[in-house]
This record gives sequence, C-alpha cells and structure tokens, in this order.
Amino acid sequence: MSVDAFISYLKLEKNYSRHTIQAYQRDVEEFSTFCEEAHAIESIIDVGYPLVRNWIVHLSGNEVSNRSINRKISSLRAYYRFLLKVGEISVSPLKKHKALKTDKKVEVPFSEREMEEMLKEMPFDDDFEGTRDKLIIELLYTTGMRRAEMVNLKLADIDFSKNTLKVLGKRNKERILPLLPSTIAQLKTYLESRSKLEQAQDTPFLLLTKGGLKIYETLVYRTINKYFSLVSPKVKKSPHILRHTFATHLLNRGADLNSVKELLGHSSLASTQVYTHNSIAELKKVHQKAHPRNKK
Repeated sequence: MSVDAFISYLKLEKNYSRHTIQAYQRDVEEFSTFCEEAHAIESIIDVGYPLVRNWIVHLSGNEVSNRSINRKISSLRAYYRFLLKVGEISVSPLKKHKALKTDKKVEVPFSEREMEEMLKEMPFDDDFEGTRDKLIIELLYTTGMRRAEMVNLKLADIDFSKNTLKVLGKRNKERILPLLPSTIAQLKTYLESRSKLEQAQDTPFLLLTKGGLKIYETLVYRTINKYFSLVSPKVKKSPHILRHTFATHLLNRGADLNSVKELLGHSSLASTQVYTHNSIAELKKVHQKAHPRNKK
C-alpha cells in the first residue's frame, strides 16, 4: 500500500487541512527514507517497533526535540492505523509505544482588556473582509470552537430562533453552542455583506473568501495573528490561544468546569475528572452569565 493511498485517505475521507496532510506525508516519507538508507528496507509496511525505536534514537541524536519526535511518531501512528483499516497489517508496530516526555507548553491567554480593545476599539474595515474578520474573532472568543470547526461551519448550522450554533467536532461529534447577543449581531452584519457576493450564492459554507470560496485554516491563523499583533505583545497569537482565552475567562468568572468542558467539546479537561453531560439550557445559562462579552 503506497503512501499516496494514505494521503488520499487523509484528504478525501478525513478532510484534513493541506498543511496537516503535508506534515503527515513528510514524516512518513522521512521514516521510509531512514529505513531504506540505514537498514536497506524498501517497504515500511511490515516493520517492527525496534526499527521505529532506532529512528527515534537517530532523531534524538540529531538534536530533534522530543516534542517534534512525538509529532513525527503521531504521523507514523496514523499511517499504521490506516494500514490496519484497509487490512494491510494485523498489528501496528506502534501499538505499545509511549510518547516521549516533554516540557509543558505555557499558553498565555489574552487578557479581558486585550479582548475589549480588539472587539470594541479595533477599527475593522467596513467591507466584506472586515466584517468577516471581526466575526472570526468574535466566534472563536465567544464560543471556544476549534479553527477546523469554524472553517467547516455552514449556513444551516445557525439557528437564530434559539440563538445557537451547531458545530461538528472531533470524531464527527456534534455539539450545540449558545450564541451571545454580540455574536448574533456580528453574524447578521456579516451575512448581509455576504449576500452581496455573487460568488457566494451556491455555497453552503458560512465563512468565505472575497472570491466566494470556503475559508481555510491558514487564513484564520493569519487573521488572528494580524489583528492581535496590533493590541497584544504576547509572542503566540493563534486561534488556539483564543480558545484557551475563552475557557480561562469563563473559569475566572466562576463558570463550572464541566460546563466549560462541554462547550469546548472535550471528553475531559483532566484525565482524573469524570465527563459530565449538561443540557443546552443549562449551558446557555452558565455561558451567558459568565462570559465577559455578554456584559457589553
């Protein structure tokens, strides 16, 4: 089974981003090259764990960080899961592999002041891209959704009668997110601007480029980095930091941990905690009471 078949699977069935697919392909091909050059093994389909361990030692010896090694092994693990799925192998060589220890990454959320400055004082352009960019920031901050979840939002996912938004998360798990009045207002402003795009008439996706195509994950990242560079000195400015900010601000204002867990679409926020289900009505109550944007 060629690596090309794996890449097609990631693209067509898993719907991964171009950036993610390129990273997976690069890692698997790098392992394949190592096996061929260091051990004269042309096919990596039936290799055992000792060979994978040799690669890890090789990478470490070349001063590749444990975090980067774990990412490469994650790509390799996905490849062998694919081979299991299509029946090419019966056991993954990574079945018992444990990730290398890494230092915990410190992710500093944006402050409430920075978010206030961004959403109330930032002079967004009064055109399609300006209203879209502000909506991107508003959605990420007031719902805590993932970047990939946002990219795949559809017009049909919005329920203005209930002020909710349906999101398709990891493992195709749906969740319903309550929307704050500020988010509803920005959505309506954006939709009015979107309706004037001729190219947007035949696409079901909510967030578009000015050419009428579905937005992509790199565009979302660039948008966040562009605007937050104007209001924040923090080194890391990304969609994930906004998700982290969402959770931090809710918890700082007394939101229940399990409610935030559901809003984020996590199975757990800590391995020792039990996943708790709450009704959408309870989540809306907690969300609107605790989120600082609802006070504006």
